Amino acid sequence: MVQYLTPPPDPNPRKPRFAVPQGAWDCQIHLFGPRDRYPFDPDSPYVSDPVLPETAVALQETLGLARQVVVSGGGYGLDYQHLVDTLQQFPGRFVGVIFPSARTTDAEFERLHGLGVRGVRFVSRGRAKNLPQIDADVAARIKPLDWPIHFYPTGTDLLEYADALLALPCDKLVLDHFGGVPAAMGIDQPAFKCLLQMLDTGRVWVKLSGPMRCTKEEPPYPSVTPLAHALVAHAPERMVWGSDWPHVNMVGRTMPNDGDLIDLVREWVPDDSVREQIFVTNPRTLYGAEELPS
Repeated sequence: MVQYLTPPPDPNPRKPRFAVPQGAWDCQIHLFGPRDRYPFDPDSPYVSDPVLPETAVALQETLGLARQVVVSGGGYGLDYQHLVDTLQQFPGRFVGVIFPSARTTDAEFERLHGLGVRGVRFVSRGRAKNLPQIDADVAARIKPLDWPIHFYPTGTDLLEYADALLALPCDKLVLDHFGGVPAAMGIDQPAFKCLLQMLDTGRVWVKLSGPMRCTKEEPPYPSVTPLAHALVAHAPERMVWGSDWPHVNMVGRTMPNDGDLIDLVREWVPDDSVREQIFVTNPRTLYGAEELPS
């Protein structure tokens, strides 16, 4: 496979125009490199120059964040060693989410839990051949750990996957990037109505993250705002925010500044108390913050 080099993030993130609440979380970032120590999966369509935890810590301080959830990069496939090393090197800064394997043992899940891993992630069919699809057995084995299951859909995937997701033996199911719903189709489309119905179960959470993943618009991604307003009005207690930094695969597109992405949240969530819920209270509940290494 010919792998392309994903563009780097904006190297000069600006301070947001408003102060995020103390203790705020970014519920999705990725980290990579250096490549000579952490080789990319040969089935990954992309590679990346180094995007290091030290840079992520500096980003936290610029944006006013307390923690970031590191989702093991899809570029590494099922190899999460980079994430493990990051959690060990920076206790208290990061929480981990892995791409699991059916071969991952219960003892390994326990070890990862002790390091600060708090979730697994599946993807929809066809998104990436080196990443895991829904696995009910894995879901059952992590249930005693109370880990959320994350799912990365695209387009109108929820219409196909909703029943299988809700059948999983888990108490917390997290849909990435606005559930992948195409923003241009608005809030009356069947996929968005399906998303609201899933929220009504009380088990489903949504990341208000990666607006560039559900629209091809330029920033500030105006077609995403109605989705955000509707989701926040429907279930504010199960919304979390994520930057999706370093914004991989933005080939031929405008790379967002992360200060601008934070400022979008003030438009999506005008109420100060609800913003605090989304930035602080909800992620602490979702990831069991009281039990995390510090």
